[in-house]
Amino acid sequence: VYTHGEMLAANGYPVLRSRFPHLAGHYGTAWQNQVAEFRDFPGAILMTTNCIIPRVGDYRERIFTTNLVGVDGVTHIADRGLERFAPVIAAAQAAPGWVGTTAAPTAAGQAAAAAHKSTLTVGFGLPTVAGVADQILAAAGAGRLRRIFLVGGCDGFEGSRNYYTDFAARAPRDTLLLTLACGKFKLNHLEHGTIDLGAGVVLPRLLDLGQCNDAHTAIEAVKALAAKAHCGPNELPLSIVLSWFEQKAVCILLSLLHLGLRNIRLGPALPAFLTPEALAVLVEKFNIGPIGPSAQADLDAILGP
Repeated sequence: VYTHGEMLAANGYPVLRSRFPHLAGHYGTAWQNQVAEFRDFPGAILMTTNCIIPRVGDYRERIFTTNLVGVDGVTHIADRGLERFAPVIAAAQAAPGWVGTTAAPTAAGQAAAAAHKSTLTVGFGLPTVAGVADQILAAAGAGRLRRIFLVGGCDGFEGSRNYYTDFAARAPRDTLLLTLACGKFKLNHLEHGTIDLGAGVVLPRLLDLGQCNDAHTAIEAVKALAAKAHCGPNELPLSIVLSWFEQKAVCILLSLLHLGLRNIRLGPALPAFLTPEALAVLVEKFNIGPIGPSAQADLDAILGP
């Protein structure tokens, strides 16, 4: 069994992996690349979220939907019953699998494989981040940690979303990157290295906090750091750079605003429903604004000379 898209986070649960050793790893990248990636995947596919793209012609016989997801002409798996996954298992057994696959990957599939790493480190939930809060704050105070960036949100087709890849690639080595949701796939293929916080604590520079629904983890992590530092969240050495796509991201943004977080950068474009009047209120109260003309320009503005 391989995960795809935001289900990458499933691989970060040790008990799940120990109970199901056939959870073999993760395949592919974000939702918008699924047509090429599913075409190249030599097995059955079970869709559990609304991120399905209904262009399934090349793999219609081996893709299935479940729960609230459905596409015309695709077999839907019932909600209950011990044998409900039998069609998925049968399709997987009938597929060639990785061994003995003769079909050559598409050009898009070859490019995706070449661009992404074979190993990703996941599982940085709240206990992990909160557990090193003292060391993070001490490193910031001593100048070993210059800034923490939360770079995440929604991924999508637009080329302008490459801003987030560029931002992460250009972030100085003495900064820490937190990410979550499918926006992580814009930066988790890069080699970010590690950062030495001192006192024997060395962290990967990129900490994957999980799915979009794990935004609560990021919020609680910010609150934990602020509590340790005896300050408000805006006094932390933290900058938030979000990628927006759909309605769920608005809920996350509203949660951040409820905390009183200011100076959030949002892109690649501001939500279309934001009227000039509403935007003026957000700018006045929270200094929220769009991402700049380039990642480097925003990094320079955030970090200063």
